[in-house]
Amino acid sequence: MKSAALTDLRKVEIIDVPKPSIRGDKDVLLKIAVVGVCGSDIHYYTTGKIGSQVVQYPFIVGHECSATVEAVGKKVKKVKPGDQVVVEPAVSCHTCPQCKMGRENTCFNLKFLGTPGQIPGCLCEYIVMPEENCLPTKGGITLEEAALCEPFAIGVYTIKQANLSKGDKIAILGSGPIGLSCMLAAKIQGVSKIYMTDKLDYRVDFTKRHGATWAGNPDRQNIVEDILRLEPNGVDIACECAGRQETVDEAIDLLRPGGKLMLVGIPRFERFSFPADKIRRKEITIINVRRQNRCTQTAIDLVASGKAKIDFLITHRFKLDETKSAFDLVADYRDGVIKAMVQF
Repeated sequence: MKSAALTDLRKVEIIDVPKPSIRGDKDVLLKIAVVGVCGSDIHYYTTGKIGSQVVQYPFIVGHECSATVEAVGKKVKKVKPGDQVVVEPAVSCHTCPQCKMGRENTCFNLKFLGTPGQIPGCLCEYIVMPEENCLPTKGGITLEEAALCEPFAIGVYTIKQANLSKGDKIAILGSGPIGLSCMLAAKIQGVSKIYMTDKLDYRVDFTKRHGATWAGNPDRQNIVEDILRLEPNGVDIACECAGRQETVDEAIDLLRPGGKLMLVGIPRFERFSFPADKIRRKEITIINVRRQNRCTQTAIDLVASGKAKIDFLITHRFKLDETKSAFDLVADYRDGVIKAMVQF
């Protein structure tokens, strides 16, 4: 089968690899339909690693996908051939202490699609996943929407972990697909005001068009002063979705005493630093967000119900043999890209 594999830094080649087959009774063979290009894929593409996870070439990335069921193992009951599914990319063991605590996202034996040393990704024609990772759409959403449910689920999980109340005010620093997913999830939960920032003017404009109360570029204005002028007491929640030190600092300045800092973005460096005096005096709660624990089905339901209209995120579409062009576009923030999709 054809696959798009990383073969070096900023290199993608279309190569033939063996088609996977069903080995376990609860395995499902999936024919990939749509794959979303994620920021973590671009980390691997441009740097060859995320933290301790280092690519060994060639390697297939990709974890945001929808698929059609091709075949099922003997004991599979939830899906059947022909069903369209959202693929939950995290495979948990369900037996370790973390899983038993309901924290499958921090499973000690977790394996994740498109992660070096774990599972090859979905930028290929077929993959095999456990039955529990195949969430049927039941015809309620499109295959493109299904592929968007994975990143949207991270926004849903972020807002769930923030435990916000109706009428809360939120700042989201970083207006890429994850920041926009947080925005959409926050709107559904009834926040009163959403302040968004980004260093790219086109993303600032995009957020204004799609629901932000206010949006600004920290390279062109003092976003802390401007937001605090509108919210003198500070915001209740700040979601850091850029993985940068400066956005962490801005978030802490924007939060009211007792506010919550949600660390969502993946940094390209080893350590964040925090102003000890400020976070202590403000009694800031810092919450790390690790993917989308138990929220993918919720994301599907929100899209199917019409409460979450997420296809506005898609700005570009590519074919499998155009994967390198898709990666370059996203890596270099060209042509107003928000979310690029690879269609099979």
